[in-house]
Amino acid sequence: MKRFHILAAALCCMASPLALGTAQAEKILNVGMAAADVGALDPHRAVSTQDKPVMNWVFNGLVRFKPGSVAIDGLEPDLADSFRRSPDKLTWTFALRHGVQFQRGFGEMTAEDVVFSLKRAADKDSSSFAADYANVDSITALDPYTVQIKLKQVVPGFLGLVANYQGGNIVSKKAVEQLGEQFRTMPVGTGPFEIKEYQPNQGIVLVAHAGYFRGKPKIDGINFKFIPSDASRDLAFSSGELDLLYGRQDQKWVERTKEAPGTVVDVIRPAELAELSLNQTKKPLDDLRVRQAVAYAIDRAGIAQFKGAATAEPATSVVPAGYLGTIDAKLFPHDVTRAKALLAEAGYPNGITITVIQTSLPTMLNSMQIVQAQLKQAGINLELQVVDHATFHAQIRKDLSMAVYYSAARFPVDDIYMTQFFHSRSTVMTPTAATNFSHCAVADKEIDAARVEPEDAKQQALWATAQQKIVDDVCAVPLFEQLQVWAHHTKLHFNYDLKGSLNLGPTITEASTLD
Repeated sequence: MKRFHILAAALCCMASPLALGTAQAEKILNVGMAAADVGALDPHRAVSTQDKPVMNWVFNGLVRFKPGSVAIDGLEPDLADSFRRSPDKLTWTFALRHGVQFQRGFGEMTAEDVVFSLKRAADKDSSSFAADYANVDSITALDPYTVQIKLKQVVPGFLGLVANYQGGNIVSKKAVEQLGEQFRTMPVGTGPFEIKEYQPNQGIVLVAHAGYFRGKPKIDGINFKFIPSDASRDLAFSSGELDLLYGRQDQKWVERTKEAPGTVVDVIRPAELAELSLNQTKKPLDDLRVRQAVAYAIDRAGIAQFKGAATAEPATSVVPAGYLGTIDAKLFPHDVTRAKALLAEAGYPNGITITVIQTSLPTMLNSMQIVQAQLKQAGINLELQVVDHATFHAQIRKDLSMAVYYSAARFPVDDIYMTQFFHSRSTVMTPTAATNFSHCAVADKEIDAARVEPEDAKQQALWATAQQKIVDDVCAVPLFEQLQVWAHHTKLHFNYDLKGSLNLGPTITEASTLD
């Protein structure tokens, strides 16, 4: 009886006014997402995991990551037909494709739309990614099909700012101005799919963009369903109600799902790096010896093993592996005896208590409980104050937690990650706050110098020094890297080699098919 009710709930979730077409008449892709609702559908505000796959289907950038890849050196023209840069890397000129059409009849994309979009992405009042564009000096339309961007100083991985990712997504100027507040839930892009309907707490219906410049998609539409319950989502997938599923970052789930007939499990990059940021302004964490004790008490390999080798790897630095500039830093080895000795040396022979605000999201809470158990062996009591996810984000940004467990992926260049998490300008509760929960400032000089260094070797050396300084000062303790997990039935064909997606979900292209 219990199984019937769970399955009924899942099927009920799928059978809603959002249903698009019929299986006989159209090829409709049904996707199940582990979320209760969307965070934001405006591409310049979309920061949550559940938002990003949809942005990838609806929008384009001037350049793009090849479908299935997160390699920076593989970036290729997208809305731009070609681009060039000046020898000093400060001026970039993009020649736009002619005839690219916006969705829902909003006309041809021109340089005016590109300039509007990038200026909008750089404006803190309209974008969550404004800080990424701080070194942009000017964005100019030289003619209807040519855009020139001038920089104040060299920006590492600059093309990432104009790629099909976060602030680089190009919107229709006319649509933003005409739709007003409605644009937040019904945005207009140039991508292969357009949003037809959004219903809070249920899902999003997308339909093929017939005027897509690479050709009309072979899949007619996508039903993107919010199903927060793991059990309901799994049952909807196994019953065939879902074709593509946001999976669990869990070894047993991967092994079990792989065994199901006609099923493929995709474990992809980028990995989200989980770290424990230690607030250096809170006693006793203001003492380096105490922070070192925390670092010695944590067993990274043990955490990764517990999470499962199929989906997790031990951290190697304070920046995710594979990013431009990441090194294998000299991290603190697991040594409980050394941890206890450092606490005693710091004046805490009987141990310490660290009060932590923690999200109730199961995967994050589970990971923090592993850390909690490890720290306890060294006499470090981690007192968890568990709150819902929205409250968690609000409170950690108010500097209310002694330590913050945070898992994140960013554009794969060290500058962005280190700036957001470890530069003093990004410290929470400051005018330029981002995600520096530790109040770290030890590597500001190197981070700033690397950003403007034109020689690659010197830039890499500065990033290496910055990472090791952050590690040595124990601004944060790197824990593990969690890969993304999705599953799909074999009737869905991406028609490219899926190794990764910066938008945290498989790209559905005009060439993707559904049997």
